[in-house]
Amino acid sequence: MPVVNNKLCFNGLNAEVLVQEFGSPLYVYEAEVLRERFRAFQAAFSEQVHLHYAMKANSNPTLLRLLQQEGAWIDAVAPLEVRLALDAGFAPERILFTGNNSTSDELDYCIAKGVPVNLGSLEALRRYGERYPGTEASVRVNPGMGAGHHSHCITGGPASKFGIYHDRVDTALEVATKNRIRIIGVHSHIGTGIYTPEPMLAAMELVLQASEEFQELRFIDFGGGFGIPHHPEQTPLDLPELGRQMQERFAKFCTEYGRTLTMKLEPGRFIVGPAGTLLVTATNFTDTPDYRFVGVDSGFNHFVRPTMYGSYHHILNASRSSGPEQEVVIVGNICESGDVFSRSEEGMTRKIPEVRVGDCLALCDAGAYGMSMSSQYNTRPRPAEVLVENGQARLIRRRETYADLIAAYDRTEP
Repeated sequence: MPVVNNKLCFNGLNAEVLVQEFGSPLYVYEAEVLRERFRAFQAAFSEQVHLHYAMKANSNPTLLRLLQQEGAWIDAVAPLEVRLALDAGFAPERILFTGNNSTSDELDYCIAKGVPVNLGSLEALRRYGERYPGTEASVRVNPGMGAGHHSHCITGGPASKFGIYHDRVDTALEVATKNRIRIIGVHSHIGTGIYTPEPMLAAMELVLQASEEFQELRFIDFGGGFGIPHHPEQTPLDLPELGRQMQERFAKFCTEYGRTLTMKLEPGRFIVGPAGTLLVTATNFTDTPDYRFVGVDSGFNHFVRPTMYGSYHHILNASRSSGPEQEVVIVGNICESGDVFSRSEEGMTRKIPEVRVGDCLALCDAGAYGMSMSSQYNTRPRPAEVLVENGQARLIRRRETYADLIAAYDRTEP
């Protein structure tokens, strides 16, 4: 994001001007960055690798359509994600539904739409087999290990609820055989926020070992979790090197397996995280003997990652990018002590150019798990979303209103 006249800009558009036009708080996405991130991931792997965008990271239909134009596939985890992807132009066969504790109705919906399903437990496989004997499916395997930036984000290992544990693969095959289910794919996911190749490669070896037991595979999906450097001092994941090693190992497996399979991956945060920024406005100051709190017009209902995970997100003063700095705590407007945007493992304070009431602040790398995890807590509406492209900004989701907040309530007089 360039700085012009000491003010933060998006593709030539001043952040303060965007807030003046569309209101605050405001999610801003850069189409060019989104495309560049997808292409960078694609460049690290061959065209035969299917990149299933993990749309739980951000399911705005406009962003989905941009990725569909880039040739993305879809990783969906809920029926309405499937519906959104279909409406955005994705063909059913380019979507993989990996539900969690899914109901029969959810599986029925996917089957009716022609969307492949991925089953994450022996019980789900049994139920699916009884309901759809003689069909195809893939299974999610827990490789026995996990990794990630926070315990809540680790999705593999004995403490994880996800997948058929690797030592129960024989049982999965028995269940599939009994119901004439052809297992055509194996899937795994060990966690999110992975910054070095080693965990991914170690998990890959375990998944490949489990995959040897299945005789009719067409693909193996190694999941996502590819981290981005939220902290300025953090080293980015060496994606080209990871891609080289994964493809080399996969080619060797395919040779040993006896036929060429498709590799699938599920990047989400890597693609959309750096493409999004949450703009907020400073509204208040509170001083204690220990801290100077800068209050803003948003809260963890709009961006929960710092509160939930202690995740670091770089915060900029978009109104004055340079100048005398002050050490402050950036806090939101939610009635909770945990509503702290500047929270991280290092503490709560940040050094930032002096903030004045009315200044626009930018929370960086907010494109992933920002709006998608937002809520209306404290009866506060969710912000608008804007797409910046070719020097122009357009509204891609309007700001919620009071009417939106009460639309689902029973308003019958008692």
